[in-house]
Amino acid sequence: MTDVDDIRIAFDEGSLTTLRIVLGLILLGVALDTRVADFRRAARRPWAILVAVVAQFLVLPAITFVLTLALDLRGSLALGLILVACCPPGNVSNILTHRAGGDVAMSVSMTAVGNVLAIFLMPVNVAFWGSMHPTGRELLREISLSPLAMLAEVLLVIGLPFVVGIYLAHRFPRFADRARRVVGPVAFLGLGAVILVGVANNWAIFTAYIGLVVVAVFLHDALALLLGYVIGRAARLPEGSVKASTFEVGIRNAGLGLLLVFSFFGGLGGMALVAAWWGIWDIVAGLVVAAVWRRRSGVSPRTDEVAARA
Repeated sequence: MTDVDDIRIAFDEGSLTTLRIVLGLILLGVALDTRVADFRRAARRPWAILVAVVAQFLVLPAITFVLTLALDLRGSLALGLILVACCPPGNVSNILTHRAGGDVAMSVSMTAVGNVLAIFLMPVNVAFWGSMHPTGRELLREISLSPLAMLAEVLLVIGLPFVVGIYLAHRFPRFADRARRVVGPVAFLGLGAVILVGVANNWAIFTAYIGLVVVAVFLHDALALLLGYVIGRAARLPEGSVKASTFEVGIRNAGLGLLLVFSFFGGLGGMALVAAWWGIWDIVAGLVVAAVWRRRSGVSPRTDEVAARA
């Protein structure tokens, strides 16, 4: 069997454009559900936001780096986990926090701040941790990754839709509220379709190598969720904020990672497999955790917190 580091997965320019549009719509959906008041709320609770930011952008990439060394992963698989760890959260974290009976308002604030910071921190984090990895650094040298070029791509996919969405939410709140109910689900269905088409077009590669990433992704996802929980507890956040922290750190926008794999890493096989499987397993694991949390606490999702943001 060919080394996974030598595999390149085909993804034509039309598919890449579709993926950019879909991810832009996902971030637009996040922004349409964000209000300027969310940033004010975050400023009033800086400790909780700081905890989530440190966990996402400092601790999680570091833990991921150690995990790749402990598992002795091939370069492309290691870079895939590092890339996903550096991705921002998505609004799936808000949905899961809601289902778990957590602090939805805090979750939305964390997501908003996290996505803004990710525009600048993600390219730096990927370049730094990737260049530190003993096998990943060789692949990065071959690819000649440019953090500035990645910054431009992230600005296009995250920054622009986010600014447009927040403007619409602020200027036309009723329209934004109706639009987000359509944009979010349609965008996620579109992302699922793009991934399924990509898997179908590369089925032989997927079935041959997916076994290499299942254990790594399972452990990585579990560590990410656990980190969000532990750091929230250690910071003595309220129970609802601990739930928000758990999902903000544990849920990553792997779809964005997949786009970057094809835009900057030439469809590197291990990276693409990690990002694709992470995006699927992440949601499954998150739903399980939310269901267990909700059953143990014996409460329904906090609709009062949702109403408070309306």
